[in-house]
Amino acid sequence: MTLRESEDKRVVEVLAHLASSRHRITTARRHIVTALVGAGGHLTAEEVAAVVQAQDPSVHLATVYRTLEALERLGIVIHIHLGHGRAIYHLADSSHYHLYCQLCGSVQEIPQAELDNLFAVVANSYGFKPSLGHFAIIGTCGRCMERKGLNGLSSGGSSPESIA
Repeated sequence: MTLRESEDKRVVEVLAHLASSRHRITTARRHIVTALVGAGGHLTAEEVAAVVQAQDPSVHLATVYRTLEALERLGIVIHIHLGHGRAIYHLADSSHYHLYCQLCGSVQEIPQAELDNLFAVVANSYGFKPSLGHFAIIGTCGRCMERKGLNGLSSGGSSPESIA
């Protein structure tokens, strides 16, 4: 199966889920789902709108926001906050968290299973269940640490001010 066929199949699956939830498959919704599938990653609502408007200039940014909210209510899309910036959106097709570099703005995905032990320690030691569903873990990526000559495993915390 080619990448294009795989993307087309995923679009059909998402639209079928939408239809089975008694939601109409509008042209705008089809374009928005296609943009998210084609991106294969994380897009702001404005970036989704730009992709969609390249195909159909009649789709307004407000329509994109409303559609993304509807898709999120259905569990099709997830939004993530990256620091103080705009939210990014992606399909809810895997369980993972996000690592956001406060210096260069890069976003990496980390499988949920890799943090399960940490969350268990927090729950057992502090009686607290972390929920990172809509938030990224903010820090400094390896490339920026290397560029700044920092050791990624230092025992002391580094504030963005001390790194920059």
